[in-house]
Parts: sequence; structure tokens; C-alpha cells
Amino acid sequence: MRRDVVLPEEDVEFLESLGNDWETIKDANLEWLLVYGYPVPGGYNVNEVDIAVLITPAYPTAQLDMAYFYPGLNRINGVEIKATQCQQQVDGKSWQRWSRHRTSENPWRVGIDNMMTHFVSINHWLEREVK
Repeated sequence: MRRDVVLPEEDVEFLESLGNDWETIKDANLEWLLVYGYPVPGGYNVNEVDIAVLITPAYPTAQLDMAYFYPGLNRINGVEIKATQCQQQVDGKSWQRWSRHRTSENPWRVGIDNMMTHFVSINHWLEREVK
């Protein structure tokens, strides 16, 4: 697996704890984390996806934002998932962007938030969408 971007040790430990293959890449002058075969809750068109997270240049002092899914997710009940219509090319694939952001009530906390807390948010987005 590629490790083109060095992540903080706590991120590496978290990613290893998932049990999924993962890698970091540089693509079109952007740095990405790719996690493969990540399970999603019932209610979607697939049982697992690959997840891409854009690693901002100042991370971990700057926040992580959004998530990108391959293949794209759809609800099996046909209800549209809002703010997922944009696609992002990463590593030769077209990934579905979920435009989800932190708010003033849930800001990025330097020294506390990291890849693990971002994945907690991603899990929350996935679960909330099919409830």
C-alpha cells in the first residue's frame, strides 16, 4: 500500500485498528487518505465503500472536511441524498463527494480532533441519512 503522505502516529494507530486496507497518496497536487472496504449501514445500494479524505496542508491544526465515496451511495428507498451530486477525480476514479461541514457548534478542536474523530463524523452522517 502506498504511504505517500506521513500521518500523525495516532492516525496510523486508528487506521490500523479498523482492519481495512488503507493508503495515503498524492494526486493532482492534493494529498488523500484512501480507506478500502469500509462497511456502511443498511439502507444503501452497497454494503461497503472506499472512502477518500482530503488531507489539508495544515492538518492536523487545520480541519478535515467532507468525505468522498466510491462507489457512490444511494438510498435503497429512492430518497435523494442531499449535497452529494459533485464528483471528485482521485486516483483515476470518480468519487461521490458528501458536502458535510463542521459548524460553530461543532468546530475543529486542535489537539483533540483527528482522523478518528473525523470518521466518527462520517459514521454519523451515514447513519443519520438512512434513519
